[in-house]
Amino acid sequence: MARLTVRSSGALPAGRRRWIRGIRSVAGQVFALQVVVVLLLVLAAVLALVLESEHDSTQEARNRSVAVAQTFANSPGIVAALRAPNPTAILQPRAEAARISSGVDFIVVLNTDGIRYTHPKPDRIGKKFVGNFQPALQGEVITERIVGTIGPLVQAVVPVRDTDGTVVGLVSAGITITKVSGVVNGQLPLILGAATVALALATVGAALTSRRLLRQTHGLGPTEMTRMYEHHDAVLHAVREGVVIVGGDGRLLLANDEARRLLGLPPDAEGRPVAGLGLSARAVELLASEQAVSDEVLPAGDRLLVVNIRPTDRNGGPPGMVATLRDSTELHALSDKAEAGRRRLRLLYEASVAIGTTLDVVQTAQELARVAVPRFADFVSVDLAVPVLRGEEPSGSSGTQMQRVAVSAIRDDAPLYPVGEPITIIPSTPQAWSLDTGQGVFDPDLASSTDWKVQDPERADAMLEYGVHSVVRVPLLARGVLLGIAKFWRSERPERFDEDDLSFAEELVTRAAVCIDNARRYTREHAMAVTLQHSLLPHGLPEQNAVEAAYRYLPAQAGVGGDWFDVIPLPGARVALVVGDVVGHGLHAAATMGRLRTAVHNFSTLDLPPDEVLGHLDELVGRIDQDQTAAGSSDDVTGATCLYAIYDPVTRLCTMARAGHPPPALVHPDGTVEFPELPAGPPLGVGGLPFATVELRLPEGSRLVLYTDGLVEDRERDIDDGLERLRSALKDADRTPEETCEAVLEALLPAHPKDDIALLVARTNVLPADRMAEWDVPSDPAAVSEVRAEVSRKLASWGLDETAFVTELILSELVTNAIRYGAEPIKVRLLLDRTLICEVSDTSDTSPHLRYAATMDEGGRGLFLVAQFAERWGTRYTAEGKVIWSEQPLQA
Repeated sequence: MARLTVRSSGALPAGRRRWIRGIRSVAGQVFALQVVVVLLLVLAAVLALVLESEHDSTQEARNRSVAVAQTFANSPGIVAALRAPNPTAILQPRAEAARISSGVDFIVVLNTDGIRYTHPKPDRIGKKFVGNFQPALQGEVITERIVGTIGPLVQAVVPVRDTDGTVVGLVSAGITITKVSGVVNGQLPLILGAATVALALATVGAALTSRRLLRQTHGLGPTEMTRMYEHHDAVLHAVREGVVIVGGDGRLLLANDEARRLLGLPPDAEGRPVAGLGLSARAVELLASEQAVSDEVLPAGDRLLVVNIRPTDRNGGPPGMVATLRDSTELHALSDKAEAGRRRLRLLYEASVAIGTTLDVVQTAQELARVAVPRFADFVSVDLAVPVLRGEEPSGSSGTQMQRVAVSAIRDDAPLYPVGEPITIIPSTPQAWSLDTGQGVFDPDLASSTDWKVQDPERADAMLEYGVHSVVRVPLLARGVLLGIAKFWRSERPERFDEDDLSFAEELVTRAAVCIDNARRYTREHAMAVTLQHSLLPHGLPEQNAVEAAYRYLPAQAGVGGDWFDVIPLPGARVALVVGDVVGHGLHAAATMGRLRTAVHNFSTLDLPPDEVLGHLDELVGRIDQDQTAAGSSDDVTGATCLYAIYDPVTRLCTMARAGHPPPALVHPDGTVEFPELPAGPPLGVGGLPFATVELRLPEGSRLVLYTDGLVEDRERDIDDGLERLRSALKDADRTPEETCEAVLEALLPAHPKDDIALLVARTNVLPADRMAEWDVPSDPAAVSEVRAEVSRKLASWGLDETAFVTELILSELVTNAIRYGAEPIKVRLLLDRTLICEVSDTSDTSPHLRYAATMDEGGRGLFLVAQFAERWGTRYTAEGKVIWSEQPLQA
């Protein structure tokens, strides 16, 4: 083996090297021993002096503290001061004066409980004494050495006795040891001077002796040199890092065992040129280079070596290079695994953000498929149980009918089932096993597997021909519910799926399954809410002649809302138009909408004016909120709006009132559009404020447009802009209500409505003058016969002779009641609409009531006859009084 000469790359200065060599020699050791002996003698003398001074100082401190404490304890008046109401006021000045004159650090007077009466620091007066004072209460004198906040000190505690010997208090005096020490300070210069002289003499003697020994031994003996060489050689060949030394002429001077193993060097490699050792060109280039190299990766067979090279000619060394080799193959493998793990974690994070952005089952499944391609798989397919698509809970077995809902692929020509394809799982297939057990499974070699081909042999062969070589199948499980299965395929990626891939796929699918189950539950609740809402909304418009109406209702994509509308026929050929909106979405909003719509129908049967209808609705919403609050429910009615309008085709008057609702639009026959000045009023449920009404006389053919705020307002458009766009959409004068609805929605409907939209368009009609008749009736019973005759003639002109008898009977009873119980003026009006309407009005506010007459009663049967012969009858109040009306069906 070649001789190894070790030189430090950072050589020490020549003088320092000689000093270190001298210390290791015999002469150096003698010199060091003499110095140590002298130093020990000096230290012993100093220590003895310090200990003696310490003892004397402590004893002196004890004596002074006891003397001061006893002197103060026996001073005149101290007993009387201790018994005074305020001992501190008397003793504190005396104690401070005594402390200053005596030179001690403190004098503290205590009571028998150890509470301070005096102290140099007034903030400590009244606090507990720190120290042992119990023996002093028995008459003893106590001294103790402690370390306080001012340093090491000696304190004494002595009793204060009364004339009878009773201990009535304590006095403590203390002094720091530094105040009574000082002897050693005078002796230290003498000791240090003697030590210096002795050390100088020892140094001279050692120097004379070591010079001769250094010349003879060079600082080291043969044993030490041999031991050092053997140690260096053992370390060199035992380390797990290769070491190679190359001379300046390119020959290999030294290679340890690890370097021989890593480079595959021959046994006689040392002394041969590096270029002739059979190494790769890159290895020869590195080892023969004269440049320093740091952490260069060198392929060597199936290994990856990290090479570091440094020149050896620094600081006067011989020319050449030293190289270290480290096997990093396993480290690179671990790095690759760590990098793969990092990529998967990042993909999981991105998946958690990308999956579940909506509450749509299919959309969520598509997000799962898209996020895994191409970074994890080349193709991804997601099959869901058919009941899941309806929001229902599947049976949870492989026998459940599946449907493909999502496919994501790096190419579009993959032979996979297309989206929408129904799939029936064959029981003997691997995916059936996965669905039944709830466990994921991977197949790294599809070509050698046969079970999966049973599902569809032709398609399986096509996938193998396409190049698909491995698959991972993971069931979609969430909250114990089996939703479907996700499959990940690889074809162009050469890496086959393994256990780590299966674990990652299970984690990814588990997160997606929760989102899909959330969407499924939302789908179920949304379907229930939509069903409830549709059951509460009108299924069509009632028959009436006052207006020609058309409507549109569009639910929000985000959830079911509380918008509603109504067309309600009223007595006297009139009609009520209603549009309302309950704030919020969901079942509660839909149910509240149903309650309000029912209430509107009930109030309309009372034939109340619009402002009174809204007032009753306002009270109803307030009661609903109170009931919800009392029941501890958080589903309060957070807001509701309504617009209520009554149109009379006889007078062409339209009476309107609104509660926080957008104003109606009025389209005149010439196409002019206006928004009538209608006071908004507070939303329903606020209470405390009345609602105002507005009366408009509408030309025949006018269109009244009622709507909810979802049509004209959203997050991207304010209401003013929406009203202007609505005005532009309504300008055409020749549109029918149906055409108007289409034009409005085309112009204003958002791409993704966030709120429900209710739209009601009514074109007004007018009852022709020849289809109505009116008479004034004197308050005279004899006038009843004249009215019957006039009515009979009018009915004959209308071709309603068959109804004349019943009509005369009804009018006779109503007119007689008006003459008997009402007040003038009394009027009779006939209206020929879909029914024959008879109205008798007077100025009184008394309303007749239907009752059953007894056998012997002379009256009470008139209204009973009216109720039997009329299809409907009732009373409505006006500003002038009341109107009793009845409706009779027309003969077909």
